[in-house]
Amino acid sequence: MEPPQYSEKDFLNAEQEMSLIARRAAQKYKVETNAMFAKLSDVTRAMSKGMVKWGQRNSVWPMQFGLACCAMELMDFGASRIDAERKGYLLFRGTPRQCDVMIVAGWVTKSMVPRIKRLYEQMASPKYVIAYGECATSGGPWWQSYNIVQGIDQVIPVDVYVVGCPPKPENLFAALMKLQDKIGGKIAGNPERSIAENIRK
Repeated sequence: MEPPQYSEKDFLNAEQEMSLIARRAAQKYKVETNAMFAKLSDVTRAMSKGMVKWGQRNSVWPMQFGLACCAMELMDFGASRIDAERKGYLLFRGTPRQCDVMIVAGWVTKSMVPRIKRLYEQMASPKYVIAYGECATSGGPWWQSYNIVQGIDQVIPVDVYVVGCPPKPENLFAALMKLQDKIGGKIAGNPERSIAENIRK
């Protein structure tokens, strides 16, 4: 005996019918949410949101990443003279997956752009970028060179700009304090505006 031949229309109708039966069965056993439990979850979500923001603001993990001569000042920032850990700027990490702040220190050549973008994409979210020094901000003395990018903000979004050639480690300390204000939501005004405008005030 030959099996019955089904058309494509019969198959589609059977699929719709089975989906309808499954939806009706799921509605029959649906459990309503308890009103008190829903309110308690809203409270815990609101409390945990503040705690998460506090934790992100007070535990900034910068990435060990230096491109040129500004990296020497970056090393001074990590030394005992500045003692950055007292403000929550923890140890420089060697892998982007454990970091949330990229400090671009030095000029950026066009051959380094794909590697910087790859490191930025591998960082944990939310992630922030600090352009440290004249070269990372605008290209520095080599801004007209054929192989220097005129600012890292042409490649990845920048949150804080640090001026100087070379910038002092104290400038980076102030920039990280501004970044903490941004993470904690203390910087008022238009979020589209750059933090550099707030640093100038």
